Amino acid sequence: MKRIFLIVLDSFGIGEMEDAESYGDKGTNTLLSVSGSPEFAMPNMGKLGLFNLDGVTCGEKTASPTARIARMKEASRGKDTTIGHWEIAGVLSEKPLPTYPNGFPKEVLDMFSAATGRGVLCNQPYSGTEVIQVYGDEHVKTGKLIVYTSADSVFQIAAHEDVVPVDTLYEYCRQAREILQGEHGVGRVIARPFTGTSGNYTRTPRRHDFSLLPPSVTMLDQLKDAGKAVISVGKIKDIFAGRGITEAVYTKGNEEGIAQTLHFLEKDFEGLCFVNLVDYDMLYGHRNDVDGYARALAFFDRKLPEILDRLREEDILMITADHGCDPGYKVSTDHSREHTPFLMYGRSVTPGNLGTRETFADIGATVLSWFGIRPQFAGTSML
Repeated sequence: MKRIFLIVLDSFGIGEMEDAESYGDKGTNTLLSVSGSPEFAMPNMGKLGLFNLDGVTCGEKTASPTARIARMKEASRGKDTTIGHWEIAGVLSEKPLPTYPNGFPKEVLDMFSAATGRGVLCNQPYSGTEVIQVYGDEHVKTGKLIVYTSADSVFQIAAHEDVVPVDTLYEYCRQAREILQGEHGVGRVIARPFTGTSGNYTRTPRRHDFSLLPPSVTMLDQLKDAGKAVISVGKIKDIFAGRGITEAVYTKGNEEGIAQTLHFLEKDFEGLCFVNLVDYDMLYGHRNDVDGYARALAFFDRKLPEILDRLREEDILMITADHGCDPGYKVSTDHSREHTPFLMYGRSVTPGNLGTRETFADIGATVLSWFGIRPQFAGTSML
């Protein structure tokens, strides 16, 4: 019974790509930044070969990596969650998804207001924790929805749970998703519910993402069509708009995501368990919190031996990332255009360094090849 556990350490980049300057990301290196923190400790990832990857200048290299490793390039145009995960699964995006540094155009907001019957506040890039403090009181008073974006391709809607029930907020997001297609087809519409009182508003864990459908076949589609299990842990289901998923569990953060991974390691299934650990990006990268990022990586590293111990004879563990988000890059708090790591471990996997790969899609091709499935997309197996 073959299984693959593919874990995405969300935003764990390992150094700028050649075109990083065109994205405003020259000099970014998430791994290098966090490695300077006193909280950083990844000896178990080091044994797999993390510090042996092309271009990695921090950490102690091992003479004999136990994993098959590679530095991954992103062939798609972009540096966000949706494009990164899609490429891992075989979808190459020739055009970046639209972003709105000056807010959304009037015609989009007019259609949204007509659909929801509510006005709009903010309409500009904003920190999600700050926007509810600045606009929360007016929202509570008027019922208008707080609409904001970021450097990513997102349309975010924040609403107090006492003003707009969560299920109603989700319906507003579905209406926005129907509007935001084609030219304005942002990667994700995101519900951002919050609670609290003036000066003390806090976001709740009932966030929900409404993504575009992938424009072409993915490894998830091919696995499901072949009768394999495709288990989503975290926000994977949302990123792929539910397509190609056979079972899903949502998580509140990394700790729960790792616990769910350990849970599925004890389950009998044949197929893929696809995991996203979001805290690195959401809690630390976007907030320039180097120590927090390093601490979260160290926690994963401490749990890694438990994951490895539960692997069965025909299991493969893959660890990678979807983009960078360098917390030490003080120029911005946005995602960064970086290479990502790929580490593959299993009793049937021959260790070695494959150098630098040209596309994340090689990961999807590798997953399919383990199950004897020919990928219907550009990508080369690393087995």
